[in-house]
Amino acid sequence: MRTVYCDHAATTRCHPEVARLVYEFLTEHYGNPSSIHAVGRRARKGVEEARAQVAALIGAQPGEIFFTSGGTEADNWALRGAMAANRAKGRHLIISPFEHHAVLDTAEALVREGYEVTLVDVEPGTGIIRPEALLAAMRPDTVLISIMAVNNEIGTVQDIAALCAAAKAKDPDVIFHTDAVQAAGYVPLDVKALGVDLLSISSHKIYGPKGVGALYVRKGFRFGPGLTTGGGQERKMRAGTENVPGIVGFGLAAEIAARELERRAAHARAMRDRFLRGVLAIEGVRLNGVDPFVHPELRHPGNANVSVDGIEGEALLLRLDMAGVYASSGSACTSGSLQPSHVLLAVGCSREEAQSSLRFSFGEENTAEDVDYAVEQFIKSVEFLRKLAAPGR
Repeated sequence: MRTVYCDHAATTRCHPEVARLVYEFLTEHYGNPSSIHAVGRRARKGVEEARAQVAALIGAQPGEIFFTSGGTEADNWALRGAMAANRAKGRHLIISPFEHHAVLDTAEALVREGYEVTLVDVEPGTGIIRPEALLAAMRPDTVLISIMAVNNEIGTVQDIAALCAAAKAKDPDVIFHTDAVQAAGYVPLDVKALGVDLLSISSHKIYGPKGVGALYVRKGFRFGPGLTTGGGQERKMRAGTENVPGIVGFGLAAEIAARELERRAAHARAMRDRFLRGVLAIEGVRLNGVDPFVHPELRHPGNANVSVDGIEGEALLLRLDMAGVYASSGSACTSGSLQPSHVLLAVGCSREEAQSSLRFSFGEENTAEDVDYAVEQFIKSVEFLRKLAAPGR
């Protein structure tokens, strides 16, 4: 049976060069980077080379990169580190209603600890955040703003530079964090041009290994240490022996992503657009989010999220899985939940529309033939499920 992987927003296959390097550091350069002997020094060299590679991907300095276990830890650290170190200013933070749960759930936990959270208004349908909406949510005691660069479910690309500039014009001391996990490798990122203080990225979204990510921390503002204690790693900011194989793999993946960004984005866009032209021709299939044929710059090049009238997304997902087409019913981190997507609800979809949605995300592995097969199976699956649900059957 043919198989087509259309879930690159969930994770990506490790690049062959990256996998070879990871294996090398598992079997040959296996030292603890805190050891002072030659084996440890070789591991340390690998970590610091990777730090420079990751920094280059986002226009940062190596000393501003702190390695984590992934994007979720980076998001947690960003919120908790900023709020804990700046209690003298206030206990208020602003987030969007369609952040990843790594931000949403951390914000909810902070509320239980006595902090206040405001959800900034977003445009219905697209999820775009306007600077005036962000400014309206700000208060004198606002410590942190966290807005994701690219949404993981509907692919909306925010103008982080404009939002950050507007916020800092009103309050130069406000801290701005962006979750750029979905943006990295497909949307150009330059922390200086964006103006952000904190930025989260993850390795396994850019064809690197799982279990490793990074938090960019701009030099010069008050920020607290990470979530672990018991060691002096990461310049005494995050305790625990570094995941050296993961980190060096992340570094090489970042270097390749920087070099291949334009080509990868163009390829993903071509595959996504080919898919959408096929499935949107079906009656009752609607696109969720920004129309990429009208505003391609406002949507992740590989993201397609559609709802199908009268069909449960989970049923369609399982039918496609049986045909070898692998997609998602939303964020991979919450796909086991029976609740409708909080992202789709936030942009104005009904519960029925949200529960009938599927996300297809395209990347390096996909070919035109793959996409055509995915469209063919999508059409067959929709027809089958509609016949199954037809009255009087």
